[in-house]
Amino acid sequence: MKHIYTGKTKDVYEREDGNYLLKFKDDVTGENGVFDPGANTVGLTMEGAGRAGLRLTKHFFEILKEKEIPTHYIDADIEAATMTVQPAAVFGKGLEVICRYRAVGSFLRRYGLYAQEGQPLDAFVEVTLKDDERQDPPISEDALAMLDILSHEEYKELKGLTRKIANTVKDELAKKDIDLYDIKFEFGRGKDGQILLIDEISGGNMRAYKQGEYIEPLQLEKIMLEM
Repeated sequence: MKHIYTGKTKDVYEREDGNYLLKFKDDVTGENGVFDPGANTVGLTMEGAGRAGLRLTKHFFEILKEKEIPTHYIDADIEAATMTVQPAAVFGKGLEVICRYRAVGSFLRRYGLYAQEGQPLDAFVEVTLKDDERQDPPISEDALAMLDILSHEEYKELKGLTRKIANTVKDELAKKDIDLYDIKFEFGRGKDGQILLIDEISGGNMRAYKQGEYIEPLQLEKIMLEM
């Protein structure tokens, strides 16, 4: 296999059959040893985080497959901490799409003059550029279209998919009495131009709480997948 990319939490390889292999690592995003799904740096290493993230990702992607929601997922090997996916081209140089149910994280840092910590948000969808140097700036629908990153029609489809996927995850967490505060997704275009959910759905890209207490990624995986 050909090594294509080294990311913060995963390495990417191209397979001979044209699909790709994602190798999950134990690194998680954050700063100064504190986990933060919205951070632009690797803040700490948590032993077992890679496999835990993959287990939860496999769980959610297979639920989405049953619901016929388009993703890049093909299969996963938990022991090897790898996931096989179909190719997809990112929008521009990469976008992150956040669905927010509570005012926390960067939303609260930006809008703290008006928002109170933890106040309810109505599945607010926010798009940011993947740009570490500029701290992943938020970008509007009009700007995305003007910069030829995403058409207005694609933006509407992306927003609808984001809410549909986030609500699916939220409903699954609720079965374990867990509240989803926010979750971050990535999308791309498949070979036929269809918008696909890519990357992962794990504790490393969401904030989840139980009875007001934040649940760390490894603990979230244990709670969600226990019989």
